[in-house]
Amino acid sequence: MSDNFDLRCFRLLKNEGSNVELKKTLHISTQNDLHPLCQMASEELQSLILSRPLWGNRFGLGDTLGFGKMFGVLAVMNKDGQYGYLSAFSGKLFGSNHHEGFVPPVYDVLSSDSFLHEGMKKVDALNEAIEGQLDTDKVKELVSKRKKLSKKLQAQIPDHYHFVNRDLTEKSLRKVFSDAGLGNPPGGAGECAAPKLLQYAFIHGFTPVALAEFYWGVHTGSNSWKHKMNYEPCVGKCAPILRHMLS
Repeated sequence: MSDNFDLRCFRLLKNEGSNVELKKTLHISTQNDLHPLCQMASEELQSLILSRPLWGNRFGLGDTLGFGKMFGVLAVMNKDGQYGYLSAFSGKLFGSNHHEGFVPPVYDVLSSDSFLHEGMKKVDALNEAIEGQLDTDKVKELVSKRKKLSKKLQAQIPDHYHFVNRDLTEKSLRKVFSDAGLGNPPGGAGECAAPKLLQYAFIHGFTPVALAEFYWGVHTGSNSWKHKMNYEPCVGKCAPILRHMLS
């Protein structure tokens, strides 16, 4: 996406936070310790979600069907000393990695020029061949080939995500977890809101001040996340990445 689109991700806060003390460490907000800039940013973003056509009734709220989503805000200072915030969502939202006003993914697996997109074309071709085959032995061969290809594609994903720290030093997702002694990254690592926000901030020259993530909507899983509640970045997927990014 173009820089012009990306730079619209930064929104000035009405109260610019002139009394905020800049610290060397990023303030990571919790439900009981929500940074004032993050509180303002979260309220603005929640109002934005409610105002967007078709968004308000797609998170399982009220009498509607659907499920919730984790959103994040990062309070930052721009190069002119103005305070504002960036916003992100975890994973994909309504099947897309890109929505106006939200930072882009660290790596877009859905892009038409991504290795995964090209690989899935081959998987689709195998699916068509399997469906059109009457030869049982040939079908078994094609199914085995499809399984190996799918496994290979999934294994390559961690090598395409590269995260920067404050000095713009890059590390691949695989190396981040390897250096932490954690082996291969779990599925979905790098897709959460916090890494997306920090990646965008560092690349575009913003100074991160405070981070907050909140859940919006109904959650039906075992974690029982609550609507509008704030949560710290997850340990299993985010902690190793954030240790690198904040180093």
